[in-house]
Amino acid sequence: MTAADLSPDAYLPAAAESVVVIGAGISGLCLAYWLRKKNISVTVLEAGAEAGGTMKSSRSGEWLIETGPNSALDTTPLFGELFRELGLETDVLYASDVSTNRYIVRNGILHPLPTGAGAFLASPLWSWRGKLRLLGEPFIGRAAREESIAEFVERRLGREFLDYAINPFVAGVYAGNPSDLSVQEAFPKLYALEAKYGGILKGALLSARERRARKETAKNTARMLSFRDGMQTLPRSLAASLGSALRLGAGVEQVIPMRAGRRPVYTVTTKENGARSQREAGVVVYATPAAASARIVRPIDPAMAETLDSVYYPPVAEVFVGIPAGQIRKPLDGFGFLVPELENRKILGCIWSSSLFPGRAPAGHAALTSFVGGSRQPELAGRSDAELAELVLGELRDLLGLEGKPSIVSVIRWEKAIPQYRLGYRSVLRAMDRFEQNFQGSFFCSNARGGIAVGDCLMSAYAVAGRIETYLRAGLR
Repeated sequence: MTAADLSPDAYLPAAAESVVVIGAGISGLCLAYWLRKKNISVTVLEAGAEAGGTMKSSRSGEWLIETGPNSALDTTPLFGELFRELGLETDVLYASDVSTNRYIVRNGILHPLPTGAGAFLASPLWSWRGKLRLLGEPFIGRAAREESIAEFVERRLGREFLDYAINPFVAGVYAGNPSDLSVQEAFPKLYALEAKYGGILKGALLSARERRARKETAKNTARMLSFRDGMQTLPRSLAASLGSALRLGAGVEQVIPMRAGRRPVYTVTTKENGARSQREAGVVVYATPAAASARIVRPIDPAMAETLDSVYYPPVAEVFVGIPAGQIRKPLDGFGFLVPELENRKILGCIWSSSLFPGRAPAGHAALTSFVGGSRQPELAGRSDAELAELVLGELRDLLGLEGKPSIVSVIRWEKAIPQYRLGYRSVLRAMDRFEQNFQGSFFCSNARGGIAVGDCLMSAYAVAGRIETYLRAGLR
């Protein structure tokens, strides 16, 4: 049989042609969904009691609390495709118009991040010297080595722009430190503007045309979205669509390749309800955080396990505060604010959740979601709930003018929050590539490769689904 003999709707039933996906976060769920659309047999094994990974939403009365991503950016047509097919179009919410207003703290005052040339020139966030420094950007040459985000931005745009634009932005996206992260891996599109076009300003103009051709939207212009009942609506709907193909409470202990013909067949050992069981598959996908994948692959590749264990996930604490709107002096007319490291604050930033989407707070109240810790101050994330609550309330009193007592405070912790694409991260990606080559039929699909945003995870999962289909069809020739 050749690839031409196999119709797009052909079913691949044999064990050697079935897929086991380990992990039911958004990457694993999307991957399984697209594999099933290709009529490929798939089973998703999830150790937890519910699907979704970090994408969780909970309600406390009329308060809606996101314990993972608070929103997603509509950067890829895959969102619309999923929403239509899952019947979610009427549940989707796009952020209010004020979401385009974002604030940066400087000298204890919230300043709007400028969105146009005039506002940039008038902004007190940067001195005239710092603003004039940007004029030299087109004349800066390319780097001769791998750089951190901090090195890249300071070289091209100057120190002030690094301190009061990029530093808080990196803390907000990665909970990371721009001095640690590789610009090539953490922000590949920013890096590509220099590598491909010779500069950021020139590249921004030329790359916009290419994005339109790919039907992609830049993150800085993409619409922000969520759902009436929170972000967990998406993984719940994906899980429901998988039905019995999703097995919860099924922790994977090991994956052992057994040679069968030209390609291995994998024996996957799980523990469910205290009992061990085994299943066979021709393809195994590791859609789990790096440390969880390391534990599973260690028996067959200790070096790969060590590499995966080296991926740093800083601790982050989220503190959700609900308060009567009349007890806040600052108008909540935007997305929220970010805090530069130079400000010496104890929070990374704050999202004004109730200003973005309806249904996040009772009438006449505001919902604020603040973040503590990350790579900047990991020790703070380990404080008690009471200490974290008082720490955040103190910062919000100072920066937003909070008065009186809040109606609700909820603390959520992630001991390992977001993978950090640090300098040298290319070696981690090369190790993943080698593992997939050495153990044919093995694939990695998580936010440790390909980007950490929700849209990045969708695009990565879609690409891996295509690679798996190609692999399976090639085996039938």
